[in-house]
Amino acid sequence: MLGRNYLSLYDPFREMDNFFGGFWNTPFFGSTGNDLAGFGTDITDEGDSYKLTADLPGFSKEDIKIDIDDNTLTLTAERHSEHEDEKLKGKYIRCERSYGCYTRSFSLNGINQDKIEAAYDNGVLTLTLPKEEEKTPTNRRLEIK
Repeated sequence: MLGRNYLSLYDPFREMDNFFGGFWNTPFFGSTGNDLAGFGTDITDEGDSYKLTADLPGFSKEDIKIDIDDNTLTLTAERHSEHEDEKLKGKYIRCERSYGCYTRSFSLNGINQDKIEAAYDNGVLTLTLPKEEEKTPTNRRLEIK
C-alpha cells in the first residue's frame, strides 16, 4: 500500500524534465544558465598586431558596443529576452536561452589605439589591434659644459 506522502511527492513531469535537461545540458550544447557572462575570446600574436576573436552568436551587430577608455578596451553585448514580449507571454514551456548584458575588458598597453579595426561576421567579432611601433634606442654622447 502506498502512503499519502508518496503521492504528494510524485511529479509526472520529472522524468521528462530530467531527460530534456540532461540532453541539452551537455558540453556539445552548453549548460543552462548564464553561460555568456564571460563570452569566449582568443587572442593571437600576428607579428605586427594582435587579433582578438570573440564568440558572440545570436547577437546583432547593433547590440555590440566597443569602447576605449584610456588604456582599456571594453566589449559589451546585450541580448533582450523574447519572453518579455507580450505576444509570447504564456507560450513558453521552457526558457533557457541566456539574455542580459555581457562585458569583457582588455588592457591596451602597447597597442596603437588609433588603428584598431573591428569586424563582425557569423557570430564572431574580430578585432585587429596593431602594436605600437617599438622605439629604437638612440645612442648619443652629451658634451660637458
